[in-house]
Amino acid sequence: MTKSKAGRKGQEFSLEFRQQALLRAATEGVTTVARDLGLQPAQLYSWRAQARRHDQDDQEQRLELAEHARLKREVARL
Repeated sequence: MTKSKAGRKGQEFSLEFRQQALLRAATEGVTTVARDLGLQPAQLYSWRAQARRHDQDDQEQRLELAEHARLKREVARL
């Protein structure tokens, strides 16, 4: 796991880096992983919240597409 840009302020991390960090945090603990990676624990919590929001948005979109398909079939049946 490598950081995509160096420097403290405004540092950016790749999606893969963030995902791997979150996977590790789920098993090893946020504080341990944050310390190991040189991050603040709040950064991992923020990434986790963003990932959950993204997952929820994806689920809502899938439900909307399923509803759209159902309505389309119903209209075709009429």
